[in-house]
Amino acid sequence: MRSTGLTADPHHKIKWDILNQLRPYFSEFKWRILFALLFLILAKISAIIMPFILKIIVDSLTQTDSSPEQLTTLTQSNLDLLPYWAVTPVALVLAYGFFRFSNVMFGELRDTLFSRVTERTIRRLSLRVFQHLHALDVDFHLNRRTGGLARDIERGTGGISFIMRFMVFNIIPTLIEISLVVGILLVNYGIAFGSVTLISIVSYIAFSIYTTNWRNKYVRAANEADSNSNTKAIDSLLNYETVKLFTNEEHECQRYDENLKTWENAKRVNRLTLFALNCGQALIISTAITILMYLAVQQIISHQITVGDFVLINAFMMQLFLPLNFLGFIYREIRVAFINVEKMLVLLARKPKIIDTPDSQPLSAYNQPVHFKDVHFNYHANRQILKGVSFTILPRQTLAIVGSSGAGKSTIVKLLLRFYDPTEGVIQIGEQSLPGITQKSLRENIGIVPQDTVLFNDTLLENIRYGKPMATDEEIQRAIKMAHIDEFIDQLPEGLNTLVGERGLKLSGGEKQRVAIARALLKRPPILLFDEATSSLDSRSEAAILEAIDEISSHYTSLVIAHRLSTVVNADKIIVLDKGKIAESGDHLSLLARKGLYHELWTAQQKNTEKE
Repeated sequence: MRSTGLTADPHHKIKWDILNQLRPYFSEFKWRILFALLFLILAKISAIIMPFILKIIVDSLTQTDSSPEQLTTLTQSNLDLLPYWAVTPVALVLAYGFFRFSNVMFGELRDTLFSRVTERTIRRLSLRVFQHLHALDVDFHLNRRTGGLARDIERGTGGISFIMRFMVFNIIPTLIEISLVVGILLVNYGIAFGSVTLISIVSYIAFSIYTTNWRNKYVRAANEADSNSNTKAIDSLLNYETVKLFTNEEHECQRYDENLKTWENAKRVNRLTLFALNCGQALIISTAITILMYLAVQQIISHQITVGDFVLINAFMMQLFLPLNFLGFIYREIRVAFINVEKMLVLLARKPKIIDTPDSQPLSAYNQPVHFKDVHFNYHANRQILKGVSFTILPRQTLAIVGSSGAGKSTIVKLLLRFYDPTEGVIQIGEQSLPGITQKSLRENIGIVPQDTVLFNDTLLENIRYGKPMATDEEIQRAIKMAHIDEFIDQLPEGLNTLVGERGLKLSGGEKQRVAIARALLKRPPILLFDEATSSLDSRSEAAILEAIDEISSHYTSLVIAHRLSTVVNADKIIVLDKGKIAESGDHLSLLARKGLYHELWTAQQKNTEKE
C-alpha cells in the first residue's frame, strides 16, 4: 500500500512564486510585520554585541597588574571613548547580561508579534480551502480520498507556518549574521580569519544540502514503512469482528510484525545516514574552529591580538554554527513545506464543473411545474445513462419513477439537484432553466430523503435540526411525529440527546432513514425528493412512513424514486424507466391493466413478498 505522505523530491524545484500568492494574506498586518522585523534586527544586534563585551571583560581581567588609568586606556581602544565607570568588569558583566536578555526578549517579541500574522494567514487559508471544497462539484468528491485530502490541507497549513517561521526568522537572519560576522573578522583580524570562516560556512551549507538530498530516499523509505505498519494496524482493528470470526488473530499479528520488521530496517538505515550527516557537519565545524583557534593563538603569541579577541572569535563561531546545526533539517523541511503549500494552492486553483452563470437568479416561483425535456446524460462517454427522458411534475403532484437497478432513477435526482448538468436537453422549474437558477436557491427549495442516509457524529436533535438550523422546538417535535420516530426516541435513555456515532453507525438503517425523513419534513420545501426513502424499513414502519409521505406530498411537488412498487401505488403518476428510457407511464391501476413492464415488476415483487 502506498503512503500518502509527502517527502521532499531532490529534483523538485522550489516555486518561489508561492510567496507572492501568500502576500495578500499579510496585507492587514503591515505594521505588525514591520515591528517584528525591527525586533529581529535588534535581537541580531544584541547577539553581535555580546562577543565584543566578552572580549573586553576578558581583556580587563587579564590586566591584573594595570592601574585604573591603564585599564581605561586598554578598554577605550575597543569601545572608543567611554567613561571609566562604563568599562569596569562589573559594569561590563551587567551589560553582557542586559544584551543577552535583550537578545531573548527581542526574539520573543518578534515571535509574539509575527505569530498573529501566521495564525491569521492559516485561518484565512483554511477557511478559503473549506469553502472551496464545498463549492467543488460532486464528481470531485466522489473521486476524492478523504483521508488524503485532509492530510493535504493539514500539511499545507503546516507548511505555511514552517515557511514563515523558519525562513523569515531563521534562515534570513542567519545569513545576515554570517555576513556581519565575516565582515567583522575581515576588518578587525585580517583576510585569513574572514576567509576561513566564509569557506567553512559555505562548505557546511553545501555538505548539508548535498547529504540531505542523498538522505531523502532513506527518509521516504522510513516514512513509507511507518505508514504501512500504521495502516495495517488500523485496518486490522477496524475489522476486529471479521478477524475474530475467522480466528485470524495470529495471522494478523504475523502480518503486522512483517511490516514492523520493514520499518525497523528502514529506520536503522535512516539512522546511519543521519550519523553520516551529523559527523560530516561536526568535522567541518571542528576543523574550522581549530584553524581559527590556531591562527588566534599565533597572533596572541606575537602580541597582535589579546586573549579577549580569542574569546570573541570563538564566541562568534559558536554563535554562527549553532543555527547552522539545524540547516539540514530546515532545508529538507522547507522543501517539503513548499511542496505541501503548492499542493494546497493547486487544490484552490481547481475550478468546479458546476457553477452559477453570471445571470443566474434565485428561484422566483414557489409552486411551479418541473420539466425534463429530452434529457440525455452520461457519467462516462462510453456509457449512456439517460436517453431522451421527458416528463413533467405538476405543482402538488406526486410523480414516482420506478425501474430496475441501473435504469437511471437516482441520476434524475442528481440532475434535478444540479449536481451534474445534462449532456443534452433542458431541465426547468417553471420558466427558469436550472443553469439560470443559483445553486443555493435551487437546493434551498428542494428537500431530499436519500437512499444512503449519512448523519453527523452529533445528537439526534442536532441531526434533525440540520434540515432547518433555526427551527423551533415545536417544529422539530412536529417533524419527529410526522416521521414516526417519536416512539423510538422515547425508548432511548437520553432521548434526543443520544449521540448517533460517526456517520450514524449507532442507528440501524431504518432508524437513520426516519431521521432523514424528519429532517426533510422539518425543512418543508416546495419540492420533495424521496430516493428509496423506505428501503431500510420493515413493513409496519414503511406503512406509517408512507402515510406521512402521502400526507405531506399532497401539499408539495414530490418526486419519489422507488424500487419497491408498494411504496408508489398512491402516486398521481408513475414512470417506468428501463435502460435510460421511459418505457411506460400512468397511474398504478392503468399500468397494471396494460400488462407491460410495470405489471411484470409488480407480479415478481408480489411473489417475493408472499414467499417472505
